[in-house]
Amino acid sequence: MSYVWTIAEQSKGKLKGVSFELLSRGRKLADQMDTQLCSVLMGSDVTDETLQELIQRGADNVYFVDDPRLENFIVETYSNVLSDLINEYEPHSILAAATSSGRSLMPYVAIQVKTGLTADCTELEIEEGTNHLLQTRPAIGGNIMATIKTPDHTPQMATVRPKSSRPLPIDETREGKIIRLALKDELVDDRVQMIGFRKDDEEFVNIEEAEVVVAGGKGMKKADNFKMLKELAKNFDGVVGATRDAVDRGWMAYPYQIGLSGKTISPRLYICAGVSGSIQHLAGIKTSEVIIAINTDPDANIFQLADFGIVGNLFEVLPKLNERLESYNEGGKKDELQPSY
Repeated sequence: MSYVWTIAEQSKGKLKGVSFELLSRGRKLADQMDTQLCSVLMGSDVTDETLQELIQRGADNVYFVDDPRLENFIVETYSNVLSDLINEYEPHSILAAATSSGRSLMPYVAIQVKTGLTADCTELEIEEGTNHLLQTRPAIGGNIMATIKTPDHTPQMATVRPKSSRPLPIDETREGKIIRLALKDELVDDRVQMIGFRKDDEEFVNIEEAEVVVAGGKGMKKADNFKMLKELAKNFDGVVGATRDAVDRGWMAYPYQIGLSGKTISPRLYICAGVSGSIQHLAGIKTSEVIIAINTDPDANIFQLADFGIVGNLFEVLPKLNERLESYNEGGKKDELQPSY
């Protein structure tokens, strides 16, 4: 059928945001090929109303394998189910999110159906004339961008970073089919069972969901200087992030690392100081709505992506910026900072 598939994710019957982000990627590819876009979901107790949002966000068909044994993600069973669907429907290409489950599921499936897989893609296109999926990702430590294709095997498969694209707006006029499928008993691998879930002892802020992120890089010089960034983030009710260089130096914990080797974020406002703008870091922030950069080097890569740039010494700029914001907030105008930047 040569359809484009995206793999939706759910938790306790609720769809995760990455399900809709993937549809925006898949919709573009399906339109380039003049074919249909299908969303595949495995889980339990998901309502038709919930599934309908996948159609409203770009899917033409939704395949939902519904069974209580699929409530929790078990990679052995999930891979068996997806491989069985691939063998039956023969999709052209499949996109999954580079989440912990997507990064576990897709390599399993690639081996089972004997095809290739490109991880952490930043760009996806359909090659004119061949309909090959062109999968672009950083390589060799981010020094080059490699475009990969799988000309001799199908489906062509890729994982995409969460927050690297924005979901399409809901279109309540869109129509599509919801196809509920039964789980075949022989596909269930009962060697692994979910017996419980335990969070890390240390709680971290989910930087991927933050509306405002203030980040520092190697130019911050030392951990103590991150106090200025924390103060700035507080003025915006935001959170603090960091580049890989800053995390490697122990100035911030890994859960706050932004970039290809950390988190991909899509806040309404991103402010960075002492960040040069490596390819890896830019890939992690490119879908931010507004980017403000502070750097002494007017030729720094970060200014190529920034909406607003301040060329100056961050140790002079940040204190003055915090002083002005505190004065603004004390005047009862803090709420005016939030709706629009």
